[in-house]
Amino acid sequence: MKTLFLVCFYVMGATLFTGDGLLNNEDSFTLEGVWELENQQMYENGMISETLPNQNGYRQVKMYSKGRVMWTRNDPADTNEWFGYGTYVVKDGILEERLEYASGPMMRIVDTTRVFRFELLLGANSYQQRQMDEDGNPTEGESYKRIE
Repeated sequence: MKTLFLVCFYVMGATLFTGDGLLNNEDSFTLEGVWELENQQMYENGMISETLPNQNGYRQVKMYSKGRVMWTRNDPADTNEWFGYGTYVVKDGILEERLEYASGPMMRIVDTTRVFRFELLLGANSYQQRQMDEDGNPTEGESYKRIE
């Protein structure tokens, strides 16, 4: 039994050091690069209530470089263009994006919300951003994988 415990402990430790476990310590990994949306999550009472996979050709890509962020979305079911450009900062597990300009539909949103703040859970090749309510509970999230 002791041997089984030690093997399990070793495997868990090795996974934390070599795997892509999500952390909200931005010093361990970097957001710099190109990322593609894998899925979106809806939360209820702090727990994931629904995971929404990309469907029917939907794609969303974000690029982070030297304090700049740019994202684009392609949804064959939506005739609107969706993109945005601005700056970003990661501090204390929070990702803050400030859009400077965007596509028409996004500019209507940006007109009321220019700064987007997310809790950031960052891994070597994946990350999750979660919107939080005023009590600090997640309301919705997006999971990305590194593509470059």
